[in-house]
Amino acid sequence: MQQAILLNCSQHLTTYTQRVQACLQLLTNGQVWHQPNAATNSIANLVLHLCGNLTQYVLSGLGGMPDERQRDQEFSTRDGRSKEELFQQLQAVVEEVKTVIGMQDEAALLRTYRVQGFEKTGLAIVLHITEHYAYHTGQIALLTKLLTNRDLGFYQGLDLNRRNG
Repeated sequence: MQQAILLNCSQHLTTYTQRVQACLQLLTNGQVWHQPNAATNSIANLVLHLCGNLTQYVLSGLGGMPDERQRDQEFSTRDGRSKEELFQQLQAVVEEVKTVIGMQDEAALLRTYRVQGFEKTGLAIVLHITEHYAYHTGQIALLTKLLTNRDLGFYQGLDLNRRNG
């Protein structure tokens, strides 16, 4: 059962990464760094934040890498990387995360880890990063729609009104 959950979470990470990529492809570098107001993050800041969160929780928490996260910089950075560089970084982190997730056995998933001052089981970490990634992917999609006035086509060609059975 736990392996099925890990597989599903990995598949969701792949889907969210593809959606972030689709958004970035529609935007200019200026739009990616655009901060709508002081209370809102830019898409670039959200990508940096996703990289930091995934690294801290999975690569450091589960994978044992040193935790060198500078969380405040994820939000205070205002430029410096192109949308292509941001995506390459995100994609690389996600691939590493999926590798670490795939190596977790039942004992590792039930073990308690301390991340960001929180005590979480390995399974709770995987579920956390999956929902966290989904949350910020939704923010990136909304900001992209606001900046481009375009439907993103995530469900293009699918009949979402289809009934089961």
